[in-house]
Order: sequence, then C-alpha cells, then structure tokens
Amino acid sequence: MNRQKFLQTTAAGMLGISLSSWTYADFKRAQQTVIGHGDFKYKVDFDWGSLDPNQHPVNDCHEMVQDRKGRIFMITNETKNNILIYNKSGRLLDSWGSDYPGGHGLSIHDENGTEYLYICDNNRHEVIKTTLDGRVVHVFEFPAELEQYDKPEAYIPTESCVAPNGDVYVADGYGSQYIIHYDAQGNIKNVFGGRGTEDHQFLNAHGICIDQRSGQTTLLITEREQNILKRFSLDGTFIEKYELPGAYICRPVVNGKEVYLATIWSGDKAPDTGFISVLDQKNRLVSAPGGIAPIYNEEDQLQHMKQDTQVFKHPHDVCVDEDENLYVCQWNAGKTYPIKLKRV
Repeated sequence: MNRQKFLQTTAAGMLGISLSSWTYADFKRAQQTVIGHGDFKYKVDFDWGSLDPNQHPVNDCHEMVQDRKGRIFMITNETKNNILIYNKSGRLLDSWGSDYPGGHGLSIHDENGTEYLYICDNNRHEVIKTTLDGRVVHVFEFPAELEQYDKPEAYIPTESCVAPNGDVYVADGYGSQYIIHYDAQGNIKNVFGGRGTEDHQFLNAHGICIDQRSGQTTLLITEREQNILKRFSLDGTFIEKYELPGAYICRPVVNGKEVYLATIWSGDKAPDTGFISVLDQKNRLVSAPGGIAPIYNEEDQLQHMKQDTQVFKHPHDVCVDEDENLYVCQWNAGKTYPIKLKRV
C-alpha cells in the first residue's frame, strides 16, 4: 500500500467515512485530529515526513533520535538509504547508509562533546558505532566468547544504550534475551537476563535505556511479550517492574519526568493496532494517544489497554523534541514515513 492510500484508509476509518466519498477536505479534517489524555494531548500530522519513495524509499521504519542541533535521525532497513535525517518541519536534510540490511536499533550518545550513533543490525548480528555522517568507529561483533552463545544466529540485538561512564548495554531482544554489558572500549564486563518468565529474565527484551529521573542511574528494559517494563541496576540486578496489560511496548524513551513508549500492538496482539504509552514520574500510564484512556482499579492495577482511534499501524518508536512534540515511525506499515504528534 502506498503512503497516500494508507493515509486515506487510516484517516477515513477515524472519521467514519468511506473511501469512495473521500475528498481533500476529509483529509484536512483528519489532520486536525487530537488524540491523547490529560495533559498529554496531540494533534496528528500524518504527512510530516513524507518523501518521494523513488528517491528515498523506506521499508520498516524502526527508530528515531535527535541530535544537539535538533536534527532527527531515522533508521530503516532499506539499504538504499538506511539513515534519513530530517529537520523538525519534516524536510529531508541528508541520508546515508547501505550496509545495514537489518537496521533496527538506533541510539545516540554524546562522548566528550562528540555525538555518535549506535546501530543494532538484526541481519549482521552486530552493533555498529558510527559518527553522525556514517563513518564506522567501532563494531560490537557477535559475542562468541560468551558461553551463552554458540552461533551468530542466536544473537539478534534490538537496542543499545550508553551509561554516563561510557559503558554500553545491548539488549538481545530477538535472540537469546540476554543483556550484554560492555565497557567503553568494547570489552564484555557482564551478561544478565536470558529467556524466561522470572523477574530477572525476558520474553522479548526489545528496548533498553538509561533512567536518571530519580537521581539514581538505572536501566529500563522492556519485556514486550509480557507487557512489562522492568528496572535493573547497572550491574544487572532486578529492582522492580511496571505492568502495562495489553500494551506491547517497544523501547522506553525518557524525556524530562516522563517515559514514552511506542506500543506496536494492543489488546490481544491484534494486527495493525497500537498506540503511544506515556508514563509519569511514578511510572503510571497517564496518556495513551491512539488508545483508550488508562484506568486504574481500586487495587491500583492498570486495566487492559487497547487501541481506540486508528491513527497508527504498528508504531515502533517515538522521538520527543524540546517542545514535547512526538515523532512516530512504524514497522510493517506499508512503507510509510513518520507521523508527527504536535502537543496541544
């Protein structure tokens, strides 16, 4: 499905109109759609990152980050241009990359005044550190020295993050479910987690990030299949978990006091669903743009979440700018470009 057809179908469903009666005015009405709850409401801009697919094609749009200059970097597993670089208005500034057929995770870290990207490639079974213009600085290869791994196919990294001291953590979210802890030079210091349902284990450790909101530095790691966000110490000790029933969350993105998570599926993992999850400083779900309003019962348990408004189709990541606008890229969404949510 091309972008125009997808946008028309999505917006038509939201507005309750048939495609046979679709008009330009209907599309403009859809662009005024406001989603979200409480203090976190957003106006939807479906066409924010639209490009000419003949010049700058995408396949799955996996993740997005913003650099100090305000530029937004997005990774796709389309090797004609693995990295697309936008300004906040949605204009393409640059593109590069043809060596990442499994381009999936994208994180950014400032190291002594210089920013670097960390790319997790599912097909290459590697994490690649690059400059912002694509020069490879270091490759974290398949960790053959670990007894937990006997072949590269068992290691499929999905996300990475960098601690304040330069240590790198890699989540093997599509592989054997371990978290691998490296020092800044790429030497393995620790490994924890693994496949399982106990608190210290994972079923799809899809995303990982550093959280310093409490004044302490910890790790937030998603367990997507169980609809759980888990907190660990930097040495890999489990601390606590936050259950988000019905929300199949991707990676956590900390901004200010909140955590934002693209929720790729909702409800009972129905296809073509999803929404955005916004957690407050107490890690309670306070807004679900595209989803139903969060409800906690008398026992303070979040009730089962599901999609409410069909804005998204498999949202895979969210990027938050300094004005608290959101940029959402999507997996398996008809090769569509990112959507912007303007906070209102």
